[in-house]
Amino acid sequence: MANKAVIGLGFGDEGKGLVTNYLCLQNPKALVVRYSGGQQAGHTVIKDDIRHVFSNFGSGTLNGNPTYWSEFCTVDPIGVYQELQVLLSKGIKPLLYIDAMCPVTTPMEKRLNQTLDMEHGTCGCGVWRTHLRERNGASILFEDLAFPSVLDMKLKALSSTYPPGVYDEQEISIFKYCCNMLLQSSHVQGIFGIPEAEEYIFESSQGLLLDPAFGFYPHVTASSVGSANILKFPIEVPEFYLVTRAYQTRHGNGPMTNAQFPLNITPNPVETNVFNQYQLDFRTSVLDLELLMYGASKDFAISTSPENTLVITCLDQMNSFSLSDDNKVIHFDNEESFVNHIANQMVTPHVLLSHSPRSECITHFK
Repeated sequence: MANKAVIGLGFGDEGKGLVTNYLCLQNPKALVVRYSGGQQAGHTVIKDDIRHVFSNFGSGTLNGNPTYWSEFCTVDPIGVYQELQVLLSKGIKPLLYIDAMCPVTTPMEKRLNQTLDMEHGTCGCGVWRTHLRERNGASILFEDLAFPSVLDMKLKALSSTYPPGVYDEQEISIFKYCCNMLLQSSHVQGIFGIPEAEEYIFESSQGLLLDPAFGFYPHVTASSVGSANILKFPIEVPEFYLVTRAYQTRHGNGPMTNAQFPLNITPNPVETNVFNQYQLDFRTSVLDLELLMYGASKDFAISTSPENTLVITCLDQMNSFSLSDDNKVIHFDNEESFVNHIANQMVTPHVLLSHSPRSECITHFK
């Protein structure tokens, strides 16, 4: 079966978890590969009567698909352990492969993220600070967790480079406990390199407009969310599933268009993305087609792929249909004409539509 990649076209929150699980439903043996970002993702999946927001596991987990956490992702041992307990309490027995070369986020990076990075936008999960620490030569990798005394020495040495108060003894104690528990867990396996699988489904962490190569600096993420990391794997280049909501969203600080135009949608009563103390408001506005086309065109592999699939989600929330194109707002009489306009401009041969938070309800438009 052909490999696939699920990539958001916007500023995130497009429905990547929904689409990843949709693809996993078609092949329970496929391996979900997280290839960017880290624990800051919040991908919502519903299966039967279980609803779960994935941050440290792939979005095919409820369907039984294993996850590979690649070296391009930061890993948060506390977050992994806590989410593992939640999944087990829901009757889910996940399998997570973590690459030995994954940079580890400690409580210290989280504290720095939450206190120093608010202006540029942050999830408060320590991802940016972890990447910065690694670039500065203070490396703590997942393979290091197997050497507790070495890890302790690294943590104490690292704390001397951070401002006073960042090292909290109780937080570090919890961190080391979670590290030890993960090493003992049958649901988490350290591994060197990507495992063999009959199909790979790459799940992006954020949207293309947050990619550091062509986003709006300084309001960008720390790692590539487009195809750059995917192309480094020794496998066949995947088909790209490009995801957008039927309207524009942005969680946290940074530029966003069309806020001056009225958006006629019915709010989702169980919206995952809501106000929080780090990202602040979850903003919505009329879809900006130029931004979608810009993001897709800047990624060479995506822009030259003949088999892209466009996925438009949250159509059930739309009470009327409009978007901006070439700095003009266009109103449409119905959903079909709205979708046709986007698909024709994006030049995608395949289009999927979602009118539900459930993956099994995704339908083919063309």
